[in-house]
Amino acid sequence: MKGRVPAPLVFLTSLGAVFVLASGFSWANASTANASAANASAANASAATAKAAARPDFKMPFQCGQRWQLTTYTGHNPDDKKLDMFREGGGTSGSAVLASAAGRVHQWFDPGGVEIDHGGGWFTVYLHMSARAPVGTVVPAGGWIGTAGSVGTGVAHLHYEQLYDSNGDGDGETDEMVHPVIQGTEYRLTPQGPFPFVTSANACGSGQYWVDTFANATGYKDAQMNDAQGLLYAGTNYVYCKVWGREVRSGDQFNHWWLRTDLDEVYPGKNGRNAYVSAYYLSRWGNDEAKDNNGREIPNC
Repeated sequence: MKGRVPAPLVFLTSLGAVFVLASGFSWANASTANASAANASAANASAATAKAAARPDFKMPFQCGQRWQLTTYTGHNPDDKKLDMFREGGGTSGSAVLASAAGRVHQWFDPGGVEIDHGGGWFTVYLHMSARAPVGTVVPAGGWIGTAGSVGTGVAHLHYEQLYDSNGDGDGETDEMVHPVIQGTEYRLTPQGPFPFVTSANACGSGQYWVDTFANATGYKDAQMNDAQGLLYAGTNYVYCKVWGREVRSGDQFNHWWLRTDLDEVYPGKNGRNAYVSAYYLSRWGNDEAKDNNGREIPNC
């Protein structure tokens, strides 16, 4: 993905893409040429169908159950293929951005962007994030890849694209952008609207529990604060389970629970997996409580 510079934010078009295939033929062998062209057209149609079938099952790039509005604007270029996403009821800035499908962080680029390689020639692009997973990170479907923000734009939102590497060079380019298919629905929006709200089905039932943390939290190898591994950034994050451990206290606020998670920033020489952060940093709950954002008790590890 090279040279990606988005247009200034305004607002989505539905331009139907038309492809014209021209093939030369010999006037002396017109019937043979026509038959060959028909066969080639059938082959191309089959190839296109095969490519479409190979598209990953892309989900909304957000926490299960969240509702986000899909928009575009005149000058998005192409208006009908690029999406800008805004969280219903506000709270866009700081929301966790998740991989639409399993893949690997292929590239960083400005402003606040990442490109994810999903294999089979498929890529997704995400822009304007205030934090991003490192290049080379392998992420599961629904794995954290960034934090929604307003980097390079005046209004917090997530810019989203799907691309197919039609020239086979191992990269997703702007001219290889396709109409996005999200949770089985293809979107070709227009700047005039309507702008649909879509509920995320990403990582539902995956064993992840979503929590809000009020500050960056250090992650450790165990619940006794041994061997710092890196940081879990403030915002909405997923955790897997909890264990009882060393108390973390500030004044009359304390917590003995520790939450197993994957860190956003891994210190050099550390692996960042199976790291534990203190439930003290949960913004919604009190002393010695460890619940997700829906009030469910996080299970023991």
